Amino acid sequence: MAASTMAQLHRRPTEHTGWCARDHRCGLNVHTSPDMYTDGPLGARGVLNRVHTETSDYAEIRIRIPINARESIARKQLGVALHLIRELLYAVAAVRPPALDHARNQRPALDRRPAA
Repeated sequence: MAASTMAQLHRRPTEHTGWCARDHRCGLNVHTSPDMYTDGPLGARGVLNRVHTETSDYAEIRIRIPINARESIARKQLGVALHLIRELLYAVAAVRPPALDHARNQRPALDRRPAA
């Protein structure tokens, strides 16, 4: 019986950032900030982390929202939560550096004048 070996993956580690936790939350190529908490009514809680990878930075959000035991009310509460999450995504995406907005809004084909 021949023994097989497993291929070894080699990844270039990313450096720690000034804000990362520098503990078990950081991996070889992922760095995560300490948890940031906010509390709401009736035991609701939001937890936010900043995450840095080789290719991007993003926010990771976890929320706990108590909902009603009655199905009809719970469905309405979930619908409101989903709507507000969508609004949050659009609001955060609207905050952009001016250079990104300028590049995104350039549409040279639309600015051309028709030949006379």
